[in-house]
Amino acid sequence: MNVSSFSRSKWRKRNPKWPIQPVISVLILLFIFFFFFFCTDIPKYIFSNSSKPLISQFPQCRIGETLGEKFLWFAPHSGFSNQLSELKNAILMSAILNRTLIIPPILDHHAVALGSCPKFRVLNPNDLRIRVWDHIIQLLQSGRYVSMADIVDFSSLVSSSMVKIVDFRVFALLWCGLNKDLACFEASEFESSSIKQCGSFLSGMDGNVDRCLYALKDDCRNTVWTYQQKNRDGLLDSLQPDEELKRKKKISYVRKRRDVFKALGPGSEADLATVLAFGSLFTSPYKGSELYIDIHEAPPDHRIQTLLKKIEFLPFVPEITNAGKKFAIEKIKAPFLCAQLRLLDGQFKNHWKATFSGLKQKLEILREEGPHPVHIFVMTDLPEANWTGSYLEELARDSDTYKLYSLQEGDELVVQTANKLAAAGHGMKSGSLSRNLGVRRMKKDCPSGTLPSVLLYIEEMICSCASLGFVGTTGSTIAESIELMRKNGIC
Repeated sequence: MNVSSFSRSKWRKRNPKWPIQPVISVLILLFIFFFFFFCTDIPKYIFSNSSKPLISQFPQCRIGETLGEKFLWFAPHSGFSNQLSELKNAILMSAILNRTLIIPPILDHHAVALGSCPKFRVLNPNDLRIRVWDHIIQLLQSGRYVSMADIVDFSSLVSSSMVKIVDFRVFALLWCGLNKDLACFEASEFESSSIKQCGSFLSGMDGNVDRCLYALKDDCRNTVWTYQQKNRDGLLDSLQPDEELKRKKKISYVRKRRDVFKALGPGSEADLATVLAFGSLFTSPYKGSELYIDIHEAPPDHRIQTLLKKIEFLPFVPEITNAGKKFAIEKIKAPFLCAQLRLLDGQFKNHWKATFSGLKQKLEILREEGPHPVHIFVMTDLPEANWTGSYLEELARDSDTYKLYSLQEGDELVVQTANKLAAAGHGMKSGSLSRNLGVRRMKKDCPSGTLPSVLLYIEEMICSCASLGFVGTTGSTIAESIELMRKNGIC
């Protein structure tokens, strides 16, 4: 037998049944597809096909098509002053991104805590959002729901079309597919699986859904939001975790400055979503930078520049403003000093001496100048029954030199104001969607719940009217809020 012939015959038997060339071509095409999908900056939503299956799986997605609106939600936390600060940032973000802002309720003081941005130890956005949702449900169950729009006056912003807003309760009616107002729900109804699933979905616990929900995972540990800061988008922020923190906490966060309009505006995946969900929107100056949002001016954008000036100070609704003025005019009836003394909460409970020091210095000056008695409005978290042995007791005893005033939850003025606010229902009436859908669907026979707690806001308003001056607790956001009110001369 010929050896060469045998070899060729053996080689032919080892030939594969499938041609090699087409298989290689397919593999190359697959490689190119996966390379572009995972390794380039091409938006992933271009490759996705989100239509009927998503609508059937997530019926909430229909509201975008039905209303032709895009919404912005965020997760407020901590005390009222911090929540108000976040609300201002939310107004700014919603205006930049042209979205309707979902106005949240006022959360119980420290019911939800963020953590510490400087220490890079905060709740991740999904967990923060679901905790806020759960607390909102608790407020609704207990009849203690008070909208930010019930307390803060948005009328000038809405009337000038600077911002579009909708009350959370109205949005929830649509988002959760409810057929009656939330005020009409029995407490047990809030425990239904559909309500829980609705909150979980909105919080991003099920992930993002194309053209429906975009739940941001970015927070102060990795992002500083900016707007129209030339040639700075994508740069590293000056504030980064130091080496000791990296070593002790084993963290590897890198904070980058990102233009919010470029990242979440037209042309982005986020822009296609009906709901854009932020986590916390709290920010504060820190070590030459900002903890999360660094947008203080926008000269090229006249609309946003004007809005930035308007949201520096947001007044209370007329019911609260008038109550504060009434107390000053009809109760005190004379020039007075306001003393805001935070003595029991957090860091303040161990610094009584420092808190009282500034008040003593101010009163010594007023005592020498006269006339007597010096009228003082005392705003404090220390109950009068516990003033024994404190500087407040000393002032109260010296009735010839000082006359003290205070306000309590059960006082007639406070109760009257709470009733007026409940009757006004500013929150449910705020925004065009609320007017068209929310108020119309409310039933008059639904329980109204407990009266809103308004003492803090009336006290702040009274302090803004103090013509002899104001002494606040160092580091207190309440004191900062009062100083801002006094600066804007609303009394």
